[in-house]
Amino acid sequence: MNLSSKRDLKSLLKKHYIQPSKGLGQNFLVGKEIIKRVIEAADLKPADTVLEIGPGLGTLTLELAKKAKKVIAVEKDQKMVGILKETLKAFENVEIIQNDILKIEEKNLFSPFARHLAGSVIENYKIVANLPFYLTAPVIRKFLESKNQPKEMILLVQKEVGQRICAKPPDMNLLAVSVQIYAEAKIINYVSKKSFWPQPKVDSAIIKIVPLEIKTCNHRISLRKRNLFFKIVKAGFSQPRKQLLNNLSKKLGIGKERIKIWLSENNIQPFQRAETLTVEDWTKLTENFVSSINLLY
Repeated sequence: MNLSSKRDLKSLLKKHYIQPSKGLGQNFLVGKEIIKRVIEAADLKPADTVLEIGPGLGTLTLELAKKAKKVIAVEKDQKMVGILKETLKAFENVEIIQNDILKIEEKNLFSPFARHLAGSVIENYKIVANLPFYLTAPVIRKFLESKNQPKEMILLVQKEVGQRICAKPPDMNLLAVSVQIYAEAKIINYVSKKSFWPQPKVDSAIIKIVPLEIKTCNHRISLRKRNLFFKIVKAGFSQPRKQLLNNLSKKLGIGKERIKIWLSENNIQPFQRAETLTVEDWTKLTENFVSSINLLY
């Protein structure tokens, strides 16, 4: 059976009396060319371990299993797990886990293969996933904030979401800052909505997210100031069309004169808007917050 064929996908689902779930964002990849692009973007090596999130019917999983040493496929839908066990039964290097990726603990996520490695933690793994809209931001943040970050993430996401994640000033946004504080992100390619079944309403993008070196992350923002960083950034973007001075003063509950001094000391103009600031600007504002504002949080 050719799992990249729309006809065969429909036949497989019909055989199991299953319909794609809109609630779970099940839009399956069809066509060999798009699958090839994702595999090429992942640049898999024979020693690689891949974590695939939401494998669905296993269309992409099959190709990942041919290239990687190990594939951990986490699928929330129990019905899909049944199909995966059938379509992937020939691959001993695939571990199928039925669970919600946002709820599963890391120790449980990697334990099946870790047992074969004398209990060691799997590091330098890659994430490859065709993510529905509702999962994109929480999945990225979960793994970028993990103590065991992936080496890189190759994700199929909605085109607009991919553009937002990879944005640069003067078009920054809260999602872009939230990702780029931890990683470098870039768009690899755009994908037509016709490459999915059922066909979604919008096109998609293949994006690559590469976490920064740990020392670089700590240089940008110390872990103990992470909460303060996001508090400041969220305040700045609270009303994107308004000036930083107004947003920061209102949301942080600090007088405008103090905010003006704080901004000017970090070479930022009060009339600027949040989308014009770089990640480094937000980092400097956070690091200098207490000394500039003279207010402890």
